[in-house]
Amino acid sequence: MKKSIIFIEILIIGLIAILLIGPVQSNYIKITPEYTHSHTKAICNEQNLCQDYEIFCENKDVMYMIPITGAVVQFSEDWEDPRDEEIRSNSC
Repeated sequence: MKKSIIFIEILIIGLIAILLIGPVQSNYIKITPEYTHSHTKAICNEQNLCQDYEIFCENKDVMYMIPITGAVVQFSEDWEDPRDEEIRSNSC
């Protein structure tokens, strides 16, 4: 009798977990199909601080950008970005 009560409690907890995690997971998965593609790119400011971003695009429009944690570098004042202007921009 005691084992069946424990089994039922574990079953109920498992079902509650599935019901709570399921909607959160499905909302997260829905993000990417709305956009054509994503890519990463380092974007630098005037002080030569460069941050990597994941850029999500729809066709040729930037939909949003997410900074990549820990992907930051500070270059010296005399550093010049060797990439051409088209590559440096945050375009798709």
